[in-house]
Amino acid sequence: MRAFLFPGQGSQKIGMGKELSDASAVARSVFQEVDEALGQNLYRLMSEGDEAELTLTENAQPAIMANAIATLQLLEQEGGVNLADICQFVAGHSLGEYSALCAAGTFDLATTAQLLKLRGQAMQAAVPVGQGAMAALLGADIEKAEALAAAACKGDVCTVANDNDPSQVVISGHKSAIDRAIAMVKDYGIKRGISLPVSAPFHCPLMQSAADAMQAALAQTDMRNPAVPLFANVSASQRSDADEIRTSLVEQVTGRVRWRESAAAMAEAGVTHFVEFGGKVLSPMVKKSASHISDELVIDSVITMGDIENLLKGL
Repeated sequence: MRAFLFPGQGSQKIGMGKELSDASAVARSVFQEVDEALGQNLYRLMSEGDEAELTLTENAQPAIMANAIATLQLLEQEGGVNLADICQFVAGHSLGEYSALCAAGTFDLATTAQLLKLRGQAMQAAVPVGQGAMAALLGADIEKAEALAAAACKGDVCTVANDNDPSQVVISGHKSAIDRAIAMVKDYGIKRGISLPVSAPFHCPLMQSAADAMQAALAQTDMRNPAVPLFANVSASQRSDADEIRTSLVEQVTGRVRWRESAAAMAEAGVTHFVEFGGKVLSPMVKKSASHISDELVIDSVITMGDIENLLKGL
């Protein structure tokens, strides 16, 4: 069995998508449709723009999605294949969940781009710059991370945002609490705490206004059941009903990304081949999270035309 995976924020970089666009009208069409849907030249920013501008949440989110979907559509067009015929599940990390749902037909491309633009703007506006922060805890399992977050909060928000793999957890909340947590890591047997260069504290209760904005937007959005089940971030379980997915996308804004559990659950469901589109971020996390369940795992990252060709040979 096979699962298609889609990366989250942090996988953006200047030059992304350029090789695909230069090589294929399929990719150019994806980037053009996203530009038209947003009313901006996002592809120019992706291919030759300013790194700081691309890193802005409202730009990074649709850009990462567009790059991943262009890669997937190239695979389908070049190979004459359809997603539902070659994979059994989709999943994505945070914003990548929208990419996964676009890939599976729940949203069309233009709608996905518009939702992610709004999501990025709403998340950025939820907390004044400088008041929130996030930190990666290296050498931390979920139990250690939860204990540290509880000790560091002291009346502020400090909670687990991303449970990425057995050795990496990300916490999010008020900057004062995150700073305290970083200073306390050794007390909890955690190797290191690293402040992340993010513009807002994602996936914590401070994002409630962004969750409200997404609830309003998704209530007005046409959603179809995905062609294959989605492993949802907030539950690490399968979702096939559009209304249930709508609810989980709202919960996801303030809730924990249960990536470690999702990877393990997919392996337990029989997935042995994981394919990440448009990045190499999720692949090592999946290997750490699911290799104890199966020793037959194959994990591929598909970014270039050569990667697409190699994957097609193995399908």
